[in-house]
Amino acid sequence: MPPYPMLFGIPPAPSRRKALVLGLAGALGSAWSGRTQALPARTLAFPRDHGSHPEQRTEWWYITGHAQTGGREWGFQVTFFRSRVDAAQGIQSAFAAKHLLFAHAALTDLKGQRLHHDQRIARAGFGVAQASESDTAIRLQDWSLVRSDLPGGGGGRYTARIEGEHFGLQLQFNATQPVLLQGREGLSRKGPESTQASYYYSQPQLAVGGTIVLDGKRMAIDPGSGRAWMDHEWSEALLHPEAQGWDWIGMNLLDGSALTAFRLRRADGSALWAGGSFRAPGQAPRVFDAAEVVFSAERWWTSPVSGARYPVQWRVQTPVGVFLVRSLLDNQELDSSASTGAIYWEGLSELVREGVVVGKGYLEMTGYARPLKL
Repeated sequence: MPPYPMLFGIPPAPSRRKALVLGLAGALGSAWSGRTQALPARTLAFPRDHGSHPEQRTEWWYITGHAQTGGREWGFQVTFFRSRVDAAQGIQSAFAAKHLLFAHAALTDLKGQRLHHDQRIARAGFGVAQASESDTAIRLQDWSLVRSDLPGGGGGRYTARIEGEHFGLQLQFNATQPVLLQGREGLSRKGPESTQASYYYSQPQLAVGGTIVLDGKRMAIDPGSGRAWMDHEWSEALLHPEAQGWDWIGMNLLDGSALTAFRLRRADGSALWAGGSFRAPGQAPRVFDAAEVVFSAERWWTSPVSGARYPVQWRVQTPVGVFLVRSLLDNQELDSSASTGAIYWEGLSELVREGVVVGKGYLEMTGYARPLKL
């Protein structure tokens, strides 16, 4: 990847890049500032709802997981974002940036105690970036995420291809369980007002295969060593005005269960809203109400780069038990100032119950370096 993100297919100079990013941030901020109506309840239909929803302002496809190569453990994250720019919708020019696509990718090297991160941004169109509406098929320059059906009706497969500056991911994720609809049949509340909601589903317990590349060395995933989690979420409006950011976990348990828990925080650290779900293999999901999920910080880490102070160990109380969430590498902060504008913590963590490790997955924390704007 070039040292600066490619915008509109042109590698800008640092000062121009900054101006472009700030301009886009302003445009997106103004587009998201108005009042919206509550999302209606609807039945999600697949494969259509695996695809893009350009009628909604913001959307993301998000895969996190872990795997081993030669017994060496890695964490990885691949996220593609789509943002509708309302201010450009009425412009007739084909050059109008009506939708922007962003992508983040990260590789956690537990043995080397290091996080590798890369990012991209481009406007949709002109063969540079596109997101299909019929199924998951997203391309941003030479990065891509594509879903396909497995032979024999055995569910789906996601294929991710990422070529970063120092690392690469060529990974396949095979479904082992049905889609998990979050919230009320896929409509997930994200705040006290009905307008603060998203359509949201997950695919936990994805089997992982493929290769990881680091500094030119290609390493094959050890068979059966990995599990991944996919989230797809889209919305017209998401955050309450008082929301500073959120804390979220998506955890694949060793027994095949799946645990989601999240909370949105105010500036003083108090919970504004919370939720989540739990699904045991072969059973219906248990959806958590806002008052049933409590995050309590137990250990903190301060970033030497941003100065942000993150809780890297949590006690999470849910209706299905109390869990300890513990980061496996404290320094997993990502700076996406050159694309989405956010600085956040997102990293591989383990799930502990009564002193025993029962699962592994990702912890995401936003709004600690500065308030998150969506």
